[in-house]
Amino acid sequence: MSDRATPPPEPVFLEGAAGRLFAVYHAPSASARRGIALVYVPPFAEEMNRARRMAALQARALAEAGVPVLIPDLFGTGDSEGEFRDARWRLWQADIRAAGDWLRARHPGDIGLWGLRLGGLLAAELAAIDPGRFARVLLWQPVGDGKSMLTQFLRLRIAVAMQEGTRQTTEGLRAQLAAGNTLEVAGYEIAPELAAALDRAQLQLCRPGATVDWLDISGEAEAGLAPARQRVVAGWRGAGVRVAADAVPGEPFWATQEVALAPQLIGATVRRLAA
Repeated sequence: MSDRATPPPEPVFLEGAAGRLFAVYHAPSASARRGIALVYVPPFAEEMNRARRMAALQARALAEAGVPVLIPDLFGTGDSEGEFRDARWRLWQADIRAAGDWLRARHPGDIGLWGLRLGGLLAAELAAIDPGRFARVLLWQPVGDGKSMLTQFLRLRIAVAMQEGTRQTTEGLRAQLAAGNTLEVAGYEIAPELAAALDRAQLQLCRPGATVDWLDISGEAEAGLAPARQRVVAGWRGAGVRVAADAVPGEPFWATQEVALAPQLIGATVRRLAA
């Protein structure tokens, strides 16, 4: 194998806060090695599965450009230990820290976070509270607040109930969670502790001086970020955060029933991280 060849993806197991975590490590080609390595922070529930192909393709492209990437399944998801009903926000935070430590042991230097959808919100939060641990944040279509996302998630159960001839409401489902009940939604059992953490989660301002790359998907070739998201970016810049933000054409691959790809997003990401 030449020094320009990129090693194949390597399955690994990490010690997480509550159990072993399965991850896939994408090592860089030796000759193209960059100064940063990335931990991928996946989206929520079924969005994680729908995005797996894109995450793998992006990680491979980054590794070929010299950026190593670790893609973990957080506790209670994928092939990691635990059930989804056991998942907690604080455990996911600890899992990402553990993944960062694993990657740093192999690549001394800067460790960044790459988060998709809810994973973007979680990545930004960790970068804000652990500024010395994570040097850069790559956001793909980050969720603005966990409460709205949870409401959309609960509506999946309401839609199923309507098909079965029963009526449920988000208020009623939230009342069940507040009473300490675990709810099954679209095949996922969500614990009241996780639901409460999602309700509190907001896309946080990263520390001044941090570097953030924000990329959204748009159905229009020339569209930029939505106005509300432009205001968030402007506020971050005003607070001293270095933000490069844009939207690229593509399909919302995390939401489609069939596997969808966004090749322009892959290219834009490589250009940002390998520059």
